[in-house]
Amino acid sequence: NDRAVDLLLYGDTHTIEREVKERTTDAGFTFSIPYYYDGMAYFGDESFLRCAEEEKRFDECTSLLICVTEGSTSYDYVQSHFPPDFVQVVSTMQETEEMLFNGTCNVIASDRSILLNVTPDDGRKFIVGDKLMTKEPLSIVTRNTDREFSDIINWIVHALFYGEEQGLTKNSSLCQNSSNLTPHHASDLNFMNAVYCVGNYGELFDEDENNRGLNQINDGSTGMLYATPFGQLKNEHYYQSIFTADNTLLDDIRKKGSLNCGVIVPEDFDGQITNSSKLVGMSVDYCQTLTAALFNGDSKVVNWSTFMESDESSFVALNNGTIDVLAGGRVEKKYDFGSSSSFSGFQFS
Repeated sequence: NDRAVDLLLYGDTHTIEREVKERTTDAGFTFSIPYYYDGMAYFGDESFLRCAEEEKRFDECTSLLICVTEGSTSYDYVQSHFPPDFVQVVSTMQETEEMLFNGTCNVIASDRSILLNVTPDDGRKFIVGDKLMTKEPLSIVTRNTDREFSDIINWIVHALFYGEEQGLTKNSSLCQNSSNLTPHHASDLNFMNAVYCVGNYGELFDEDENNRGLNQINDGSTGMLYATPFGQLKNEHYYQSIFTADNTLLDDIRKKGSLNCGVIVPEDFDGQITNSSKLVGMSVDYCQTLTAALFNGDSKVVNWSTFMESDESSFVALNNGTIDVLAGGRVEKKYDFGSSSSFSGFQFS
């Protein structure tokens, strides 16, 4: 937030709370699509680790003490599942490890990928739990004041995934590293340089294919839906920061009392969109769920507009304020960055 770094990687879980107002900085941040799906696990003495996983606090588990880093998503989970006398809060991960090794704690909690690298100096046998207690989608974090830079980060992650999916690997003959090739517009960047000059996602991952867990390239046989953790949203300060802000689109929508929703429909569409099924019906349902969230459960205060996917009129309408949200829009680089005089770029869910 103080611009000492341009981006953050490794161990930064994407939560809705951090998008809107991160606790330590009181500022919101932009997150890329997740590049690694992790989860909180426990590490330590096996018997006490099982106590922690089972949330058992009696009999042989009465001496359980879990060390966890303050301000982390692991802290949020542990403090909400155990009484304070079973939890020791520390400032850094290094301190967490030290307190386990000196016997202050018998279990520590953190992302499993981090725990796999913890090694006791004295050769004592601790284990890493296999049970993931939380979902931790790790993303690249950028300031929310430069959307173009954040979009570039996101498309680079997509390029790494695409490279592995298509069998494209590091290739010095295709790596365009001349400064003369630098484009003037972000949408003209050759994002495949990320693959050709450094490697695809699998090459960067550098792990046995069988040990990648959730971090597999989708081949059409696995699910792709994964809810972003909300974080700690149950506090008055958070809601005040969202719903009392003036001069925002949210403020304008709530003042006018309705949502203007655009829906992409097929070329041959003929009928009422509110009676539709399949993708059009899902788009209608999404706008109604959004309206219900904005207007205290009233899902009917929606003004509908339909657009064909074959032209850019839907994005022009979104850009000039005719509609507030567009459901069913295709994610494309030209729309993300904006490559024409009609619009400057859009945010995609």
